[in-house]
Amino acid sequence: MNLTPERLQRIKDVTDQRQLGLTVILENVHDVHNIGAVMRSCDAVGIHEIFVLFTEPHLDEERLQLGKRSSAGTRKWIDVHYFRDRNQCFTVVRQSYSRIQCAMLMPEAATIWDMDLTQSTALLFGNEHDGVSPESRALSDGAFYIPMAGMVQSLNISVACAVTLFEAFRQRTAKGYYGEMNPTPTEFRDKLLESYLSRQDVTDFGKDISVNETESPSK
Repeated sequence: MNLTPERLQRIKDVTDQRQLGLTVILENVHDVHNIGAVMRSCDAVGIHEIFVLFTEPHLDEERLQLGKRSSAGTRKWIDVHYFRDRNQCFTVVRQSYSRIQCAMLMPEAATIWDMDLTQSTALLFGNEHDGVSPESRALSDGAFYIPMAGMVQSLNISVACAVTLFEAFRQRTAKGYYGEMNPTPTEFRDKLLESYLSRQDVTDFGKDISVNETESPSK
């Protein structure tokens, strides 16, 4: 594997800024382009893995395909954990993240500005039509929403995710989490760097994600 010094330094810099305590769960999101857009936002704010939950029957029979146009480069740097069983998904997420907060407009929901996104958090987003399901809401620890001033009180799923993630980016930057104060253990970052360097030889960036890719997240 031949890496230029500049490329190697770029990978090291990215690894050093990865945020072990922040992730996204996508529930029954139909449009693969939305999933690809979410992955790009996750990479941009230092998230190293996401969770994709498909419980709807017609989605359950399909393989999750991340199109080359929407996720080609990002797919190599983001680990995707694919689940069909809701309880299994939430159990695995809770092994590495302290709380699960769902995007939902409801009386008790907090705004993204009032949430402490420097805490270990998994952000749950529902699909384009129905949002987060009642079953997943019941398994979550709380709800949040994005304040809006327009007539329409909703955003595209990938846009809503990006807005929320960059609020997390702002809060974590203020605490120095993208610098010397990054709480992600050095050992984890070393392992992630080793993994990223091994991915330099991967050429099939747009490969399908099969049901076998339900590996447990790194701890």
